[in-house]
Amino acid sequence: MKVVLLQDVKSIGKKGELVNVSDGYARNFLLPRKLAKEANAQAMNELKNAEAAREYKLRTEKENAEKAAQELSGKTVKIRGKAGQGGKLFGSVTARELAEEIKRQLDVDVDKRKIVLENDIKAFGTYTFEVKLYAGVTATMHAVVTE
Repeated sequence: MKVVLLQDVKSIGKKGELVNVSDGYARNFLLPRKLAKEANAQAMNELKNAEAAREYKLRTEKENAEKAAQELSGKTVKIRGKAGQGGKLFGSVTARELAEEIKRQLDVDVDKRKIVLENDIKAFGTYTFEVKLYAGVTATMHAVVTE
């Protein structure tokens, strides 16, 4: 019997998959526990619509990420830091501060966890960092830390 899984079932498949199982297993286990529904025309149509919606969502997310990457690539973010003893930076510049400055200066929302710094920024100068916006979509930016 062909069924569409409504939830992940161990050793059978994941949610939304069309699988072929024995009639007894479907009637006695999957259907009564609402883990699956019989694969009729309506269920197949719902499955196709859900898959199309998921693909559309992924495509739009990637397009938005690519647009943001083009907007951010090569841009420079200026950050003012406090000077400690001997003209050194007091503390360090973190990914959170970089994300806030990108939002403030370039008006693009970036999650602090998406910013990749090679080393902590603990001195004044110019630094290069990457922003991972989506799988395979990154933007290389520069940060200028001044006193």
